[in-house]
Amino acid sequence: MYVCGPTVYDHPHIGNARPAVVFDVLYRLLKTLYPKVTYVRNFTDVDDKINARAREEGVPIAELTRRMTQIYLDDMSQLNVLRPDVEPRATAHVAEMIALIERLIGNGHAYAADGHVLFHVPSWADYGRFARRSTDELMAGARVEVAPYKRDAMDFVLWKPSDAKTPGWDSPWGRGRPGWHIECSAMAKQYLGATFDIHGGGQDLIFPHHQNEVAQSVCAHDGAPLANYWVHNGFVIVEGEKMSKSLGNFFTMHDLLAEFPGEAIRLALLQTHYRQPLDFTKEGLRQAKRILDRWYRLVGDDLRTDDVPSEVQAALEDDLNTPKAISEMHKIADARHLEGIVNHGSPLGGYMLGRMSKQDLVKPMTSPGRRLRAAANSIGLLTLRESQWFGREQSDSLVLTDSVAIEVFRWVEDPRNIEKRINERNEARRAQNFKLADEIRDELATYGIVLEDGPKGTTWRRAG
Repeated sequence: MYVCGPTVYDHPHIGNARPAVVFDVLYRLLKTLYPKVTYVRNFTDVDDKINARAREEGVPIAELTRRMTQIYLDDMSQLNVLRPDVEPRATAHVAEMIALIERLIGNGHAYAADGHVLFHVPSWADYGRFARRSTDELMAGARVEVAPYKRDAMDFVLWKPSDAKTPGWDSPWGRGRPGWHIECSAMAKQYLGATFDIHGGGQDLIFPHHQNEVAQSVCAHDGAPLANYWVHNGFVIVEGEKMSKSLGNFFTMHDLLAEFPGEAIRLALLQTHYRQPLDFTKEGLRQAKRILDRWYRLVGDDLRTDDVPSEVQAALEDDLNTPKAISEMHKIADARHLEGIVNHGSPLGGYMLGRMSKQDLVKPMTSPGRRLRAAANSIGLLTLRESQWFGREQSDSLVLTDSVAIEVFRWVEDPRNIEKRINERNEARRAQNFKLADEIRDELATYGIVLEDGPKGTTWRRAG
């Protein structure tokens, strides 16, 4: 599996985090299904944005990219993103890029002009098919002012000249640097061969990046396909708007991790199917944190796991359906499956909510906790002990005595309490206070109460 990684010129933002988390889940899943998985994710460390930022900061390009690469790795580590098997840097593979360009020139798909080398788009009849774009659409999107050295407006750069102040390498066409697209083709070929199983990246890369990768790789390797399967994650919008510094909704991972645990960010990213647009909000992060608080109280400090529950595994094998998998985890944690609250040092140990006898209240939490941890571990969650998650002071403050636990049980057992909260939620919805309405729904869900809104109003049932 080859996944397009970041261009390392700035702090990673939430849009960079989504593909890292999505393909990390896919990587984890593949490792349960196949005896050997090779995951390659590159770093683009030669790029005009990098050159501009290095000039702004007055530092060497190598210093900037080394620092930003480490920041990216540190931030992704806090999201429980595993390191890929291979993490190539573009600057370490320029020789392979030059060889690939020479091959394209040799078979008539590229040409040198004015210190540049360009891929000649009309030389490959299938150009545009991968991105589902017609020639007319591509021509309409071409720049009005076409560089004089181009044979066709759609031709794209494989190599470009560098001046004395810009990073460059010696080549048959003079001192210069590679274009963006050729970098990934060369690195993928180096580590995975001409054709490999899965190529991934964000939907924003389908055109032109992935289309151009396909064109140059197929043409360089005698028609062999670049990848057998393509996986693209959806866009990220923030608070209902396109992420923008001018709108004040541009969240770097550095800022988010200062406010929220990495696992909460990871869970928020996985609650939407990877192919769908994701509306990322801080309220969503707070909700994810509450879910993890509950789950950590259930699993406690026992790091042992059972096998991944079959229903969770099946959801992940169904087009990486993480929302379905998370729904199954809620079922494991809900009434009649597991609604335990770990009480350190208490003989109660844990208790079950729902329609249970008092005898059930004193049953210790056993395999259901290990099932929940196994399910969550499969998507990179619940990797800590409960005491680590909360920290000693907060964990102590959250301990429930037996008497408090029994009071919670009695509150949930009385339908009048549930009806009262539903009425309060309905009032909030009529007042368009949807935040409060959602909080009440989430609160009841914590106690294993499922609300169902219909034409005749809101009904409820116990989960399980």
